[in-house]
Amino acid sequence: MKSASVAALAAGASITLPGLWGAARAQGRSNTLLIVSESGPNNLDIHGVGTNVPGYEASWNCYDRLLGHQMKTLPNGTPYYDRNSYRMELAESFTVNDTSATFTLRRDATFHDGAPVTAHDVKWSFDRAVSVGGFPTFQMSAGSLRKPEQFVVIDDHTIRVDFIAPDRLTIPDLAVVVPAIFNSKLVLKHATAADPWGLDYTKQNTAGSGAYKVERWTPGTEVVYRRNDDWKGGPLPAIERIIWRIVPDAGNRRALLERGDADISYDLPNKDFVALRDAGKLTIVSTPYSNGIQYIGMNVTVPPFDNPLVRKAVACAIPYQKIIDAVMFGLARPMFGAPADAPTEVAWPQPHKYTTDMARAKALLTEAGFPEGFETTLSFDLGFAAVNEPICVLVQESLAQIGIRTTINKIPGANWRTELSKKQMPLYTNVFSGWLDYPEYFFYWCYHGQNALFNTMSYQSPAMDALIDAARTAAATGDTATYDASVRGFVDLAFEDMPRIPLYQPYVNVAMQRNVSGYEYWFHRRLDYRTLVKGA
Repeated sequence: MKSASVAALAAGASITLPGLWGAARAQGRSNTLLIVSESGPNNLDIHGVGTNVPGYEASWNCYDRLLGHQMKTLPNGTPYYDRNSYRMELAESFTVNDTSATFTLRRDATFHDGAPVTAHDVKWSFDRAVSVGGFPTFQMSAGSLRKPEQFVVIDDHTIRVDFIAPDRLTIPDLAVVVPAIFNSKLVLKHATAADPWGLDYTKQNTAGSGAYKVERWTPGTEVVYRRNDDWKGGPLPAIERIIWRIVPDAGNRRALLERGDADISYDLPNKDFVALRDAGKLTIVSTPYSNGIQYIGMNVTVPPFDNPLVRKAVACAIPYQKIIDAVMFGLARPMFGAPADAPTEVAWPQPHKYTTDMARAKALLTEAGFPEGFETTLSFDLGFAAVNEPICVLVQESLAQIGIRTTINKIPGANWRTELSKKQMPLYTNVFSGWLDYPEYFFYWCYHGQNALFNTMSYQSPAMDALIDAARTAAATGDTATYDASVRGFVDLAFEDMPRIPLYQPYVNVAMQRNVSGYEYWFHRRLDYRTLVKGA
């Protein structure tokens, strides 16, 4: 393999500066930010079917929510969202009692088309979120927001959210990406009997009041945003125009950064981040995912992964340290190899006690009835191939040593979320990060048997469900002893049944030109354009 810099510059020669900047040149580069990434959104609407992770970024910057989070500062100096404190966006104030929360809206907020934002729009948007199904509806239910009847319009500028159960996740759940506020009258103009929520329209058009609006979107190529100069949800952003260019080749992205043509990239291979960090010419920020892990998942309804011994055999055959060294280049926190006598913590993520042990893996596979191994597929999201593909190659090589023969299945990023939600892939790698940074939230999403969206292993355990439910109830009522016991219980059970194998806690790595500042880490791991600043 060529050295990263030589290969990158050679590959990068195919993308010229005029091609990237073009119309932006007339605007003046100081007012325009150029972002390059491996993949882009497949949908501009967070409520859309199969909206991918890059789609979160589009929604976050084009739509407002009632609330956002305040920032705190990590020891490395990175601003990081504070899960325990809030700032106002469309709400100018709110009050909370035992049965409800009441929000008073800003009277000067308008949508991008100039229409006023009203409590009726908020109710319609929340009704939509709890009704469309799939990811948005499950996300709302994670905070016990399940029924349109919970959202009550008091007057044009006041809305009440009624609680159906004590839940400490309810208020923070209103500050995530999903409860975005839509221009209901505009969307309804494009709704049909077959599409009552106007999802076809909002897939390709924004209908928000956020700090930015989409000027142009060419799927798979670029998104161009223009600042909403009438935004009232916070201080007016410094950057007038954002160009988000999709550059699938990592070498091209690195070359564009090194030449100074691109301002930001955040999904380079870790090897490149380390090299760029050591070169010292760019600002490199590395922050652990909040409440997140990269993992190997196994569908426990698909033989032979319905056999716990097979799953444990796979856990013993994963080349954990090779992945940390050769794929992550140390930019990850290991989630394996805990000491045998280490107590279970009331925390997530935390490492399991498996290490690479091929002899034990082979013995477990033989005990399970597969002395000669078996064949299967190993799937990954091609939209994040820079990490996923080398992980799959290393796992494929290691599993072959115990007789498990895998065919690697590369799924286009635009289709990944849809394929994952079908819960049919027998073996796959994925990353999941819980937006609300609580152990029970992660497990509610990923291990609960009651149709949890990201329980893509189809794992069913009444004992697990009971522990997750007990932790949620105890958190709401302040029963610390029950909460602690429940968290330890569901972590232990997850590691005993091992339907998914944690590999590591990833870092969000962002490379920026030295004259770019204002980066903030958010739970969704995507860029917030509102605080970015570009110097001369």
